Amino acid sequence: MRPPQRATRILLIGMMGSGKSSVGRALAERTGWPFRDNDALVERASGRTARQLLKDEGEATLREAESAALRAGLAVEPPAIIGVAGGVLLDARDRQRIADGGFVVWLSASPEVLAVRAAGAEHRPWLDGDAVGWFRRTMAERDSRYAEVADLRVDTAASKPSEAAGAIVAALASLPSES
Repeated sequence: MRPPQRATRILLIGMMGSGKSSVGRALAERTGWPFRDNDALVERASGRTARQLLKDEGEATLREAESAALRAGLAVEPPAIIGVAGGVLLDARDRQRIADGGFVVWLSASPEVLAVRAAGAEHRPWLDGDAVGWFRRTMAERDSRYAEVADLRVDTAASKPSEAAGAIVAALASLPSES
């Protein structure tokens, strides 16, 4: 049986460009729950974007900032919607926090779709060269970790954020009620 907080906290996971921010906002509009986006939490805490942190201090500092942002998001009193940075899943402790933290929704799309969506975003590191190749390599490394913690997978390639939010709300409504 699911612990009660699972139905009152939604964690959105997936690659950059998968729609965590836009689906999170659509879910917030639909449910009335607050949405906390990892990118915004990182920037608020550090005063810098992910790209700036990576450039100035390296990947280890960026990953720690993203992990701290996850912990801050999980500290928000439920009900809440939390957008989780894609790289946080690389850490086993953070995967456990995610798995224990709520109803986990894996937003996914093809490398080609993600590369188009993520292109040109100033706050997104790693995409200055072969974006499609980067997504293919990174997804090969991460997809099994996303699958490990996800309660639901939603393909966002051909859906609007409001449609993805509707699918998530429908999935939550179909969960057995707590007794």
